Amino acid sequence: MSDTTTITLHDIAHSRAGDKGNRVNLSLMPYDPAHYDLLAEQVTAEKVLALFRHRGATGCTRYDLPLLHAFNFVIDDVLEGGVNGSLNLDGHGKSHSFRLLAMTIEVPRERLSRP
Repeated sequence: MSDTTTITLHDIAHSRAGDKGNRVNLSLMPYDPAHYDLLAEQVTAEKVLALFRHRGATGCTRYDLPLLHAFNFVIDDVLEGGVNGSLNLDGHGKSHSFRLLAMTIEVPRERLSRP
């Protein structure tokens, strides 16, 4: 039996989103602050950029907020020209937070045990 399991970020975290121009701003916060280090290790700016590259994303910056047990990702050129310039029905940031939460990570099984 493997000591790790694959889960989606949604299983241990939540996200909020905002958009401005052609950028999206995604926060990522674990439900349990003890999972902050797992997210720090595995949810890198490079992996988030790869997740959104199909949308034309050209850059991603991760801002670590350890005192809040949170992260902020700013993704460039992901909104197909911006909210007002896009032909997309919902190119807004809110829909992209769900894509982030669908990302998978590897977690040691003992870290997921619940009382």
